[in-house]
Amino acid sequence: MRSIAGVAADLAAGRVSSRELLEQALARIADPSGEGSRVFTRVHAASARAAADAADASRKAGVRLSPLAGVPVSVKDLFDLAGETTTAGSRVLRQHPAAPADALAVQRLRAAGAVIVGSTNMTEFAYSGLGINPHYGTPQNPWARSAADPLQGRIPGGSSSGAAVSVADGMAVMGLGTDTGGSVRIPAALCGLTGFKPTTGRISTQGALPLSFTLDSIGPLAATVACCAVSDRILAGLAPDVPEALPLQGLRLGVLRGYVQDGLDDAVGTAFGHALSTLSAAGAQLRDVSFDELKNIPTYTAKGHFSAPECYQWHRQLLQDRQSEYDPRIAGRILKGRDVMAWEYAELIHLRQRAMQDAARAFAPFDAWLLPSVPLIAPRIAELDGSDEAYGKVNLAMLRNTSLFNFLDGCGLSLPCHKAGEAPVGLMVMAMGGHDDRMLALGQGIESALRAAGCAVAV
Repeated sequence: MRSIAGVAADLAAGRVSSRELLEQALARIADPSGEGSRVFTRVHAASARAAADAADASRKAGVRLSPLAGVPVSVKDLFDLAGETTTAGSRVLRQHPAAPADALAVQRLRAAGAVIVGSTNMTEFAYSGLGINPHYGTPQNPWARSAADPLQGRIPGGSSSGAAVSVADGMAVMGLGTDTGGSVRIPAALCGLTGFKPTTGRISTQGALPLSFTLDSIGPLAATVACCAVSDRILAGLAPDVPEALPLQGLRLGVLRGYVQDGLDDAVGTAFGHALSTLSAAGAQLRDVSFDELKNIPTYTAKGHFSAPECYQWHRQLLQDRQSEYDPRIAGRILKGRDVMAWEYAELIHLRQRAMQDAARAFAPFDAWLLPSVPLIAPRIAELDGSDEAYGKVNLAMLRNTSLFNFLDGCGLSLPCHKAGEAPVGLMVMAMGGHDDRMLALGQGIESALRAAGCAVAV
């Protein structure tokens, strides 16, 4: 797993070419002993080679290039790619017409010179935090394989499952994902990556198949905060400048207690506690905080959040015609939206506005809030595939902490905070919406302290 800055430095120094990087990525994808066949729904080798060769020619000619120029990038299969059918991890859409144009986020990546290696697998229609897909297979979590886990076959997290494994397994340097209830931060946490969820609306969703037009946001999964920062700014149409890291000395960090720490795995609790001690020793001012409104949010969203009614509106005709072709667990979640009354939806909008106002007041004394990204290490795929009850229970657990901040329209990061060789654990660093650049600067300071303490953060 390599950082964008490291790859860009090697390219600039001539230690490697973009074409060589791409061929290495394509070889990883094609390796029959690897996860490529489950990670990618389509590989775009010909167009990727053309893009890599163009980046090499421009670099040789002395053209000033973007940090992403010539860098292999994967794209979640709910983003339109011109001339390709967008399947969103489903068989239902395979015969739909090809997209006439790239999604705007993809256009910006191509304009920056990124090499799009392929479309990555995902939870069908992005509607689960586990990453399980019965149609195209479930990519296995790289940690379990690298650790020679005797109980192999652990979930990668979802819904951006293929995006995460593509980066963790060296098939791409950055994976483009989406986050509606945690779909960037969950797989980042479970696969030992950094994932950034921006403020909703910072990056255009034009050309991205929707789950919830109220909550959908687009974000990167990569090795470091700086990787996420430069990718985020390119995706947002901004100059690709990485905000300078904020020193931790004197930073005010609120540690969320109570509901968000219920039921933590021992491994998660230990890694989270070590991270807090590390940040305190580095000079950050940590204070325990209880924000009771958080535990009320699941009661507000018990009938499917914004996602169910908004998703049902998009899928209504498809479900009438072809429900048998859906993953039954996904179809069941979407169908909850059929029963949401107009007054309930309107009330949810009102409750969200009030919760956001309350959260803004609670956040005011702090630079950011800290909590575990997810309460569990990655469970085995077989345990969840074989039991609807286990699937539902673990899915709720995985989404619990991340989805709170989609409801509040926060922005934030999941950073690896485990020690090398241990099960990946994510530290979630969140702030209210609109503070994206400051969050990325703060995240770099936190990442630096964690790296110095021996946590598994890439360089």
